[in-house]
Amino acid sequence: MKISIGNDHAGPEYKKAIIHYLETNGHKITNYGTDAFDSVDYPDFGHPVAIDVENKNADFGIVICGSGNGIAMTVNKHQGIRAALCWTKEIAALARQHNDANIISIPARFTSIPQAVEIVATFLVTPFEGGRHANRVNKIACQ
Repeated sequence: MKISIGNDHAGPEYKKAIIHYLETNGHKITNYGTDAFDSVDYPDFGHPVAIDVENKNADFGIVICGSGNGIAMTVNKHQGIRAALCWTKEIAALARQHNDANIISIPARFTSIPQAVEIVATFLVTPFEGGRHANRVNKIACQ
């Protein structure tokens, strides 16, 4: 799979661990995130991820900021993006199964690095169930 990833200053170590996991499992990564801990603006790193997913240049996106909220709000402004803020692997599974989420948002200040890797791993292997959920998902985008 092709995965785009972006993070602000709260996520360099998370991104590094997630990229290591992804590359070890054969995924191709586009990295838009910062590697520094100096304060930056999360939209600058979220929008490129959303654009990749929106334009089908990536199968999925991963975004990381302190709470996960700001960067999730940013990417969700793009049409066709369904970003889910996930802090457990169970929520990540439901985001895929029920909401067909295509970007996962990780709250770095509320998860450990091993948890974040596990959350991403679950997100990527969980299929969308379709069925009754498809009609709901089709109502999300603004017309």
